[in-house]
Amino acid sequence: MNLVWKLLRQHISVPQFAGFFFANLFGMLIVLLGFQFYRDVVPVFTQGDSFMKADYLIVSKKIGTASTISGRSNTFNNSEYDDLSDQPFAKKVGKFTTAEYKIEANMGINGTNVLNSEIPIESVPDAFVDAPLKDWHFKAGDRVVPIILPRTYITMYNFGFAQSHSLPKISDGLMGMIDFTLFLHGNGHRDTFKGKVIGFSSRLNSILVPQSFMDWSNQYYAPGSDSEPSRLIVEVANPANEKITQYLDKKGYEVEDNNLDAEKTTYFLKMMVSMVMAVGLVISILSFYILMLSIYLLVQKNSSKLENLLLIGYSPSHVARPYQVLTISLNIAVLAIALAILFFVRQYYMGVIETLFPDIEDGSMLPAWCIGTILFLLVSVMNIIVIRRKIMRIWNRKD
Repeated sequence: MNLVWKLLRQHISVPQFAGFFFANLFGMLIVLLGFQFYRDVVPVFTQGDSFMKADYLIVSKKIGTASTISGRSNTFNNSEYDDLSDQPFAKKVGKFTTAEYKIEANMGINGTNVLNSEIPIESVPDAFVDAPLKDWHFKAGDRVVPIILPRTYITMYNFGFAQSHSLPKISDGLMGMIDFTLFLHGNGHRDTFKGKVIGFSSRLNSILVPQSFMDWSNQYYAPGSDSEPSRLIVEVANPANEKITQYLDKKGYEVEDNNLDAEKTTYFLKMMVSMVMAVGLVISILSFYILMLSIYLLVQKNSSKLENLLLIGYSPSHVARPYQVLTISLNIAVLAIALAILFFVRQYYMGVIETLFPDIEDGSMLPAWCIGTILFLLVSVMNIIVIRRKIMRIWNRKD
């Protein structure tokens, strides 16, 4: 093998092999990065809400210029509520109840005040909240109120306030770090309650409290006030049912949660990643062609010497081995460097994603490793076969 390697080194074209190396590295990196990025980002759009099932729709009336000028109400009356309840796609319908009194809130993280403002709170029937009864309950006399915060609150805190104030980021597992205080005013009463955060919801834009607390507090702080709901929550058998969209369009209603937008985003993300990966595969194929062209030229330049080696007793596999080792070594280097670059790039973008979505699963690079290994084996096997065939043609005196 040493003799063959000495012959091989005489005609190696460094620019050609460097071209193959960087082209293959670029193609491999595009494929692996596209695949890994898709796997890491998709859960942002598809993760479920731990307190509201995917088959719950939040329905409100569309607010446009015409309705604003005309003064048309954006609340649901009893007949509209009953009509929606009677639809075949609606399994269960509930009303959002809003507080009829003034609420101010103070939120602190680890002893640092991050929010002090008047806020809206709402409730829905407990049957629509997927939380243990012992955690989601209030009775008159309690001074602690269970609450579910909109996830946007935590996103703004993690991405803006926490970074600039060197405070810890909050995830679902660190809810105990949140100090939440409610100040309630109305009907001559002024009281303070401690809010116990039991979780976050990505489908709500207001703070959710138990129905029992809302009923008691409205009666205590705003007796006689009973406004119509501006939003309804509907449990449906199939959120993708076309009859739902047709009914909502006909009535001038809209669905507030972003499930449909998330599905569209996921589809376009998948399509874009597929296109990027296809480009990476094309680049890898072209780099494979460059390598094989280089090997062919190298073998062709040494064909007479290789033929002499075969005639004096070297086997075709022995003669082909240095070329095969060279290509496999290049492929191993490409795979190793591509995975190393992928690791550091992923560390960067996952840091940004986890800042925005602290509860997102960390995921794994194992699938990308598997794809990289498969591509490495596929290209290496093809290299070995093509090189052996070329040497066999010399052995059979066809060149």
